[in-house]
Parts: sequence; structure tokens; C-alpha cells
Amino acid sequence: MNLKKKYQKQRGYMPLSTIGESSLKRLEFGIIELGDGELTTYDTKDRETAFILLEGHCTVRFDGDVWENIGNRETVFENKRAVSFYMPIGQTLTVEGVGHVKIAVCGAVTKEKSIPQLLPEEHVVLKRLGIQPWERETSFIIDENSNAKELTVGEAYVTPGNWAGFPPHKHDEDNMPAECVAEEIYYFLFEPEQGFAVQCAYTLDGSLDETYRVKNDELVEFPYGYHTTVSTPGYSTYFLWMMAGDYQGFYRSLDPEHVWVSELENKKSEKDE
Repeated sequence: MNLKKKYQKQRGYMPLSTIGESSLKRLEFGIIELGDGELTTYDTKDRETAFILLEGHCTVRFDGDVWENIGNRETVFENKRAVSFYMPIGQTLTVEGVGHVKIAVCGAVTKEKSIPQLLPEEHVVLKRLGIQPWERETSFIIDENSNAKELTVGEAYVTPGNWAGFPPHKHDEDNMPAECVAEEIYYFLFEPEQGFAVQCAYTLDGSLDETYRVKNDELVEFPYGYHTTVSTPGYSTYFLWMMAGDYQGFYRSLDPEHVWVSELENKKSEKDE
């Protein structure tokens, strides 16, 4: 099973992980990239959709409304609190580049109708998680505090040479409130661009056991199983993470063979207090 895909730069919208053509059943992802004054029209159909501005600015038009010149960074490493906007199912919109713009498009199948929402950087919650050598900053962009019903979306900034999401975790069993069923995608960028990370995805029974060297503009799908990431030394690793499931948020379980590592983090937190 090949869960890795790559974005090949092009103008307009490029789907990268599409329901019916990927390992996922309710989550999909693509990229909109435009030059100054270039336009693209997007129809959300039966997917509620979050648009995360990765680079540059754009103007959005829909139903007679206009959001002009939105955006707040030229690269994801410039500002860790992204500007984003949300569109419900059955929504048609037009996006126009204000200079160069690159937008992550995260969609999730839902039946519930919501309303469009522009989310400024002040909406984003940024947290530092873990301790070295599994330390990263994580932002929460789309969650229960937005108009989204199924999607949870954020960004992770991994300290060079550190792990993220360790101990490995999964969310593929309905065991609430401890764990929910949710699909996930990671989309990677690096500074400098030639950097890479190593992404693991596996199950305890070995039916899934994949390890990828992920480079700039590549993504990995997680239909099920445990996953964890490690950044190469000297390179800042970024990944956009998006989840879709019956519940929004982090309802997950840790690999029982490695759960003891989380106790080291708890002990440090107690010591710092």
C-alpha cells in the first residue's frame, strides 16, 4: 500500500488525495496555486472545505460577498498562525491571486450544512507539545471552535532532529471518549527546501508497516494504524495535518509498547511546576 503522494506545481486546483482514488473514504486534499490576477472556481459539492493559506494573498468571492486580499505570510515558516477560510457543502466560490498564492484545500464528506467563515490569525491556538527529542509547536486552525462539523486542521513545526507524535498514536477504533475513528493526512514542507523527514505508519499485527522518506510538497495518508514522524537535523520540518471523523479533536490511543515514553514528558511537566 503506497500512502505517499507528491504535489507537482501547476496553476489552478490540483487534487492530490481524492475519495474513491485513495486509501481514504471521507477526507481529501488538494492545492490551489495562482499567480497575480489568476482565477479559479471551486465547488465544494458534498465536502465541507477548509482553505489554509500557505503562501501569499488572495481575494475570495461567493454569493455576492467578497473577502479581499486575505493572507498573512509568504511562507509557512514566516508566521505560525495561518489565515484560513471555511466553506460548507454545496458552495461555489472564486479565488483570485493577489500576487502569488498557494492554498491547501482540505475537504471532508458531511451531510450537515454550515455557513462560510473567514478565520484570521488571531483565531489560531498555538501550543508547544512534547519535550526534546519529541518537541514541536502545533497550531489548531479548524476545530469545534469553527463552523466545521467534521474537519480538524492544524499545522506542526518540528524542532530540527526531533520527533513529532511520539509515542506513535492511532485513531481507528470507536472507543470514545478515549479514541475515535478518524482519517488523517500530513502534507510536508521544509526549510531549506531540500530537507526531508521520515514518516512511519504501521499496525501491531504487521498488516501495515510502511516507512517513507518524505520531501518538500509530499503528503502521506493515514487510513488507519499508528503513525509518528521524525525530522532530519538542521532542517525545519512543517506539516499540515487534517483529520475527518465522527468527532473533532484528538481522541487517540498510543502504541502500548511505547506508551511508557509519555511518562517522561509527564515527569518533566511536574518538575517544571
